[in-house]
Amino acid sequence: MNQVSIAFSSHRPETLPFASRAMRSHDAIFLEEPPASGFYRMLEGTLAIEDYLPDRDIEFPDFSYKTCQLLRDLKEEGKTIYQVEPFLDILGGIHEFFADGGTFRDFNRHSIQSQVYEAEKRATGALLNYYETVLRGSFRATLEAVKQFARADAARFALRDEMRAEALKRLLLSFSSAYVEAGYIHYALLGELRRRLPDQVRLRPIFLMAPIVKPLLGKRQVLGPGDILTLLYVFHPSIQGAWVDLLAARSLVFVKMLEKEEMTEEGVLYPHTRNEVETIQKVRNLSLYDCRTLFPEIRLAKTEVARSIVDEYVSTFSFQPDGDFIA
Repeated sequence: MNQVSIAFSSHRPETLPFASRAMRSHDAIFLEEPPASGFYRMLEGTLAIEDYLPDRDIEFPDFSYKTCQLLRDLKEEGKTIYQVEPFLDILGGIHEFFADGGTFRDFNRHSIQSQVYEAEKRATGALLNYYETVLRGSFRATLEAVKQFARADAARFALRDEMRAEALKRLLLSFSSAYVEAGYIHYALLGELRRRLPDQVRLRPIFLMAPIVKPLLGKRQVLGPGDILTLLYVFHPSIQGAWVDLLAARSLVFVKMLEKEEMTEEGVLYPHTRNEVETIQKVRNLSLYDCRTLFPEIRLAKTEVARSIVDEYVSTFSFQPDGDFIA
């Protein structure tokens, strides 16, 4: 029987010890990234990590460097390592195609390139609209912008997971055990693989940070209100109602309070996980009224200032019942 583990986690250095232990118990490792030039030379050690990474769009440099070090060790131990993320691979090809003078009109509208382009265009457009609205728009308009982006982002995630499952299905059957790296919000990948793989394949989810998160939050995974909203749209694209509005409102506060920069474990273990848990605990009791009250105070504030404003509000005022307070 083949065993496939889907490991859900974020790209933070503190996740790597957990990923390392899980990866080492599998024969093959499937990374959530498109094939990159020089990747296998980097694994073999003929290309320095410092020379490999600058050619890529790196959001978390410490995580990326330490991941390369880990993958080199795993390669030396005999693990087979693949990069499999067809959506991002095709998207990269689209960018190159446009750079060479091509346009979206050159795509067959039924092609996978057209699907990827449209999904990315909708999500990017919704994100830009959110950025503009959060600066100058009303609370109501900003809530709508949050929901529009979450819905478009969910559609993009759903397509990514569908494409990745299709690309993985044959590769996974070649190994008795396989580790599939997945971003913490790619829950649909599990169902997509379950639909495609034969019954003799044993699929199991792994939540890498569960040993740390569960004692703090009572859950296996840290999910902020915006993450929950996006997942709702992944599985229920037409969902509406007060709960959706409340998640969107809380996400406005959550994102302003959350630490954005990559943190090291100097002085505190698992700093990102603890920051996320602490922020969730502070926003999960906020009502729509509370979020509306806080929004104009924090919309342009930096992270530390926003945290101070919310902390003072929570400690000073009793929470208000929800009502028709959206303006």
